[in-house]
Amino acid sequence: MKKAINLTVRKEMSKALARRYQRGRKKEKTEILDVFVEMTGYHRVYARWLLRNWGRKVEVKGKDGRRVIFVGEVRKRKKRKRKREYGEEEKKVIVRVWKILDFPCGKRLKAALPEMIRVLEREGEIKVNPEVKERLNRISSATLDRILKRERARWDIKKLKKGTTKPGSLLKSQIPIRTFAEWDEKKPGFVEVDLVSHDGGNTRGDYIHTLDVTDVATGWTETQAVRNKAQVWVFEALKDIFQRMPFPILGIDSDNGSEFINAHLLRFCEENKITFTRTRPYRKNDNCYVEQKNWSVVRKTVGYYRYDTEWELKLLNELYSILRLYTNFFQPSMKLIEKVRVGSKVKKKYDTPKTPYQRVLESPFVPEDTKEMLKKEYEKLNPVKLKRALVRMQNKLLEMVRWKIREREGIGNERNLEKIFR
Repeated sequence: MKKAINLTVRKEMSKALARRYQRGRKKEKTEILDVFVEMTGYHRVYARWLLRNWGRKVEVKGKDGRRVIFVGEVRKRKKRKRKREYGEEEKKVIVRVWKILDFPCGKRLKAALPEMIRVLEREGEIKVNPEVKERLNRISSATLDRILKRERARWDIKKLKKGTTKPGSLLKSQIPIRTFAEWDEKKPGFVEVDLVSHDGGNTRGDYIHTLDVTDVATGWTETQAVRNKAQVWVFEALKDIFQRMPFPILGIDSDNGSEFINAHLLRFCEENKITFTRTRPYRKNDNCYVEQKNWSVVRKTVGYYRYDTEWELKLLNELYSILRLYTNFFQPSMKLIEKVRVGSKVKKKYDTPKTPYQRVLESPFVPEDTKEMLKKEYEKLNPVKLKRALVRMQNKLLEMVRWKIREREGIGNERNLEKIFR
């Protein structure tokens, strides 16, 4: 017997001989089969079956029961068609909510979708058919991701940038080090703090920073812009933020920058019986809760431009007063509850996505009167209006950046600047 030829040639030969074999008489079929077996090396029984069924729909019994296969060219195989359950009506609602929530992933969107539909209907922003609403209540996160695949390709933008934190040496010996692995507080009030610089790639001179404070247990996040990273401005902003938090501060964890590692903050913590700890130098993961919010809350909202004027400081703090409501009441987030290494892989398990507001309501450590106050505030909020207000403030910030560029080129004036702030 001759040496068997490769698979591609076998397929071409099967295609060429199959029609002749299926139409031929018995003697002609025997001659074709002899040649086919000799050239391909197939068993005679399989070769006969292949030539007889080439290009036809054939049912074959397998170990898993009865299944349908197609014999012939792969390009001609028919794909199994499924009836589409979610149409344009569902997609319209999904995309609308997805944009209002600032483009979350499928798992976070699924957790927020029913409540967001209820709130938007309450505020008169959308009208959803009961049948559509029922289908959206049972939609899976994977289906949401598939529906949003094309939309996400248009809007998903990520940027990376180096930080500008410089380690401070003052009082380090008095402030203990704490790592991410040691943060396991179930009680609200233990926060991580960090500064986000708005230097626009130019670190010369003074420029605005954003103070970011994130509660570990609930994810509640507060932000405030400061003139620069001087201790006095950071300390005053911290006190303002602590007053806005819905629960008392029990612990502070910061990086090693001198804006935090100073006598003012240490004395404040000692007087108010607040635990004060710091991360290991150059270990960002020790402060991972607030580092995540630096991107998802601050950078996604105000970008990477340079902000260094009083006008921009005012604009940023006006924007953050709206952003705190939008983020804490309507933005669900997932918390890591388990991480296990299995060989070379790390398996992570997350809890159900919830907003910081929902986590505060579920906490047994928050007083009931505080929860009632938050519920009343929540019922007055409209996420669409908050989103529109955020977009207006973002446009003003962008106009301010453009004005500074024109002013450097000698074509800007004070009158143009006043128009931005009307």
